[in-house]
Amino acid sequence: MLKGAGAAGLAGLAGCTGGGGSDTLEVLHGWTGGDGADAADALFSAFEDEHSDIDFNENPIGGGGNENLDQTVANRLQGGNPPSSFAGWPGANLEQYGDAVGDIESEVWDEAGLKEAHVQEAVELCEYNDGFSAVPLGSHRLNDLFYNVGVLEDAGVDPESIDSADALIDALDAVESETDATPFAFSLAPWCILQTWAQTMLGEHGYEAYTNFIDGNGDEAAVRDTFEKLEQILGYINSDAASVDFTEVNQDIMSGDAAFIHQGNWAAGAYLSPDRDLTYGEDWDAIRYPGTEDYYTLHIDSFIYPSDNPTPEDTATWLQFVGSEEAQVAFNQYKGSIPTLTDVSTDEFNPYLTDTIDDFDNAAEKPPTLAHGLAVDTSTQADLEDVLNNNFADPYDVDGATSGFMDSV
Repeated sequence: MLKGAGAAGLAGLAGCTGGGGSDTLEVLHGWTGGDGADAADALFSAFEDEHSDIDFNENPIGGGGNENLDQTVANRLQGGNPPSSFAGWPGANLEQYGDAVGDIESEVWDEAGLKEAHVQEAVELCEYNDGFSAVPLGSHRLNDLFYNVGVLEDAGVDPESIDSADALIDALDAVESETDATPFAFSLAPWCILQTWAQTMLGEHGYEAYTNFIDGNGDEAAVRDTFEKLEQILGYINSDAASVDFTEVNQDIMSGDAAFIHQGNWAAGAYLSPDRDLTYGEDWDAIRYPGTEDYYTLHIDSFIYPSDNPTPEDTATWLQFVGSEEAQVAFNQYKGSIPTLTDVSTDEFNPYLTDTIDDFDNAAEKPPTLAHGLAVDTSTQADLEDVLNNNFADPYDVDGATSGFMDSV
C-alpha cells in the first residue's frame, strides 16, 4: 500500500528516520513458548504470504515477561543497530526509548486509516511525542482468573460465588483440603506478583483507589490491606513457585494438577492451541478476578518503530499489515487476545474470545495494567518489582512492601 503513495511520501519517511543500509526487514518478538508461539507463526506466515517480495527475518527472543527481548532491544538501540521493528508495549512503556523511536503517523496511521479503525484506547496508547510510534496488534485482559473445571468440581467450589478476596481464599482452602491439586498455580517472578497485587487492589478497593495509587496519591491503608490479602492467597501456591515461570505452572491447569491461575488472557493462548484437546467451559474456564467483574484491565500488544530505521519502506508496510484485519485475526485467535480493530469478523474466534470482546465493549472501566508499561513508566515499574523482590517473595514483609510501594509511586 505504501508503494502506491508515491516518491514524495517515501522521501518524507526516509528523512524522518535517518534511513539504513539493510535490505532485510528484521522483526524482533518474544513469543517463543506456550503463550504465543502459534500466534506468532500465524501472524508472520500471513505477512509472508501477502508480501512475498519482501526479504523478511523473524527474530524470536525467548524469556518470560519480555525481559530478554527488552534487553536485546535496548542493546541494539544503544549500539546504533536497531531492528526494523520490535514487539513491545505502548503507553508509558514508550517513554524509555526517547528519540530512539520515530513517528509513523503519516506513513502508517494516516495512510492505512488506522485512527478510525481501532478502539480509542489503543489509538491513544500508541501516541508518543506528538505523533505515533507504535501500531496495536491486540488487546489482553489482565483480570481473568482461569481454572480447571474438574478440579473445582472435585473440591465442591462454585466459581460464580467467588466475588471477593476472602471468597477466593475460602475456595483455595477447599481445593487444598478436598483434592491433591495445587490451589493457586503461581510464579514468584516480580512481574507476576505485581500483576496479581494490582488486581487484588482493584478488586478489593475499586477503580478510584487503583488509579489514585498509579497517580501517586495512593491510600496507604488500601495498599497495606491489599498486601495482607495477597499474602494469604500466596499461602496456597506451588512449592516450586520461586523457580518456575508462568508457562510451566500454566501446564498444571491444563493437566488438572492445579485449580486456579491468575494471568492475562495470554494464558488462554495455551488452552486454545490446535495441539491441545481442551474445551472452553468443559475442561477450563475463567471468571473475572474477584471484585473486578465490571472492569477490563487493559493491556495492549503492539509493534514499535525505531527512528533510525534500516528498512523504512518495508517497515511501514509491515506496520500497516499489523494494523489490518488479516493480521489481527491471524494473531489473536491463537494468542488469547482480541483485535483492537472495531469492525472485524469474529468467525475465526472461539467462544472465550467472543465473550472477551463483549466484555470489552460493555466494561464500566478499563484501568491500564500496572505490570506491563501502560500505567507507569518503566523506571517506576522496576522500582515496584524491586520492592516485591526484596520484601514480598517469601518471606512476606507487609510493612516493607507497603512503604516501598508508596515511595515508588
